[in-house]
Amino acid sequence: MIWTIFVILLILWLLGLVSSYTLGGFIHILLVVAVVVLVLGLLRGR
Repeated sequence: MIWTIFVILLILWLLGLVSSYTLGGFIHILLVVAVVVLVLGLLRGR
């Protein structure tokens, strides 16, 4: 479940990065959230 959320957020971030620079703040917030979810998933998985 966490990996799915991470992948979805990462894809949305990449699409936003490629398509438009007007939502830069929102895109970077998505990236930060995706990284946090990934780190939490790795820590809980061990």
